[in-house]
This record gives sequence, structure tokens and C-alpha cells, in this order.
Amino acid sequence: MTDSETRPGIRLADLPLGVRPCSLAAALGVLGERWSLLALREIGYGVHRFARIAGYMGASRDMLADRLRKLEAAGVIERRQYSEHPPRHEYHLTQAGRELFPVMLALSQWGDKWAVDTPSLTHRHTCGQPVQVDFVCHHCGQPVTRDTIHTQPAST
Repeated sequence: MTDSETRPGIRLADLPLGVRPCSLAAALGVLGERWSLLALREIGYGVHRFARIAGYMGASRDMLADRLRKLEAAGVIERRQYSEHPPRHEYHLTQAGRELFPVMLALSQWGDKWAVDTPSLTHRHTCGQPVQVDFVCHHCGQPVTRDTIHTQPAST
């Protein structure tokens, strides 16, 4: 059987050629740059002050300032003032930023497997076991893989 015979609906590969609007493209417009993701990594680790974020990332101050402004404008992080004289701010994840945790963990897990020889960190659950990101259907509990889903245009 071919792919189109086993999956219901429209095959996206068969649609007329054209730039495809999608949520992935929109997300990459906000997050799809190395320094943005590394800033989010540091804030997620509890590093909230600019100089320390820059120090752990190795980014230039100008680059980091630009990425933090963009992440704040997108609603992924928020600035909180901790000093009036001189004015100083900390950076914290918003709800949108906190919801990136599984994405960041999955990217890290992929990097451990495919991008480095030896991982530098281990993520462990409170039970003590290494965390393994798995995607399952919330309805039936079965694994979600490329072979178990079909993608179709959203109805209007």
C-alpha cells in the first residue's frame, strides 16, 4: 500500500506548490535562532541576570540584548526590575516560555544522541531515573510517530 492509501484525508505533498503557512514556521520566526534558544536554556536553569546569562552562553552583549528584546516582544520572557538605582532587570519565563520545556528537552535529547559524542548533562526525574521524552496520544495512550499520524489542512 502507498502512503496515500493508508492515510485518510489530503496528502500535503500533493497540494499545489506554494509557501506553506504553518505554526512551525511561525514558531521558528520567534525561536529559530541559536542564541534565542540558549538564552531560554539559561533562564530555564534559573539564571535571570543579563551578565550571567551572557557569561554562560558566550554571546556578545549586543547579540544577547537583541534576542532578549525579541523574546520579550513575543511574550516568551518578561523583564522584572530588581534595582532602581541603577535600573536593573531580571529575565523570567512567561507561561509561553515555560511551555517550551518539553521542546527544549526533546532538542537536548536529540543532541545527546546525534550531535555530541558525550552528553554534558543528564536530566533525571524526581524518581531518580533519566528522563526520556516520549510522545503519546492523550486519547488512546499509543506512541505518536510519523507513521501513526496524518496531517491535513485545518478546516476554516
